[in-house]
Amino acid sequence: MLNYILRRLLYAIPILLGVNLLTFALFFMVNTPDDMARIHLGAKHVTPEAITRWKVEHGYDKPLFLNAAAAGLDKATDTLFVEKSLKLFVLDFGASDDGRDIAREIGQRMWPSLAIALPTFLVGLLAYLSFALLLVFFRGTALDTGGVILCVALMSISGLFYVIGGQYLMGKLWHWFPISGYQPGLDAWKFMVMPVLVSLIGGIGDSSRFYRALFIEEIGKDYVRTARAKGLSDLRVLFRHVLGNAMIPILTGVVVVIPRLFMGSLIIESFFGIPGLGSYTIDAIQAQDFAIVRSMVFLGSLLYIVGLVLTDISYTWADPRVRLE
Repeated sequence: MLNYILRRLLYAIPILLGVNLLTFALFFMVNTPDDMARIHLGAKHVTPEAITRWKVEHGYDKPLFLNAAAAGLDKATDTLFVEKSLKLFVLDFGASDDGRDIAREIGQRMWPSLAIALPTFLVGLLAYLSFALLLVFFRGTALDTGGVILCVALMSISGLFYVIGGQYLMGKLWHWFPISGYQPGLDAWKFMVMPVLVSLIGGIGDSSRFYRALFIEEIGKDYVRTARAKGLSDLRVLFRHVLGNAMIPILTGVVVVIPRLFMGSLIIESFFGIPGLGSYTIDAIQAQDFAIVRSMVFLGSLLYIVGLVLTDISYTWADPRVRLE
């Protein structure tokens, strides 16, 4: 098992290096520091002197990969690639273009994002699996047909409808929760309940229909017919055999959610005024703060790769044959 984990970790290193190189090329070779300076300075203030001054102030005046003017190791280390890219591997995000410490901002904003994402993920996974198992248990009946129609209808509605509808009903009409905003401390739950409920309702359609399709496919296999021939009840077959054998695709789908647990939901946080990492990224894009955007892209890639490794490890728990192979 330890060798399997080490292999997966070693596979992740070149992937992360490749993502880092691609991100660096997009931010510093396709979109050069001169382009960044022109965007920040505006059309009225763009002069060669102003561009040079802006690049010096923000540390973008160094060569990309090789500093021929430096001596010794500084030829390789005193470059944009080391300063702005390689340091990300030790989570040294540096400062934003307006001078704020990015690591400090991430440390503060990750907690509101987790407060929304964790309940949404855990409760949603339990609710969607239970609903899908219920439909499969009553497959072919009016309950199953109505559930599928409900899922398709919910999938066909834009996510913004749930946000606006939730704010109107629960916030403005019924006055259950604040429409938007955030308050740290024990009163934070008042601002978190509605975003979590909206996220849960918005995900019922596609998630439950996906899980139902998995379970329906498993039910038609030989091992299910064998279990029934031995006299096992439908509930035992469904919850012990079918659910267990469908765990591989379920775990594969879960990996997509792991980065969002830390990075936050862009739409939910923006509409509900939650100061999480999702709204932090949106604000950075609007302000064209490339230092923050670059850091969040790398962090998202890192978390996704960590999620892939954890998913591969979880496969061995769901199906020991993976480890043996």
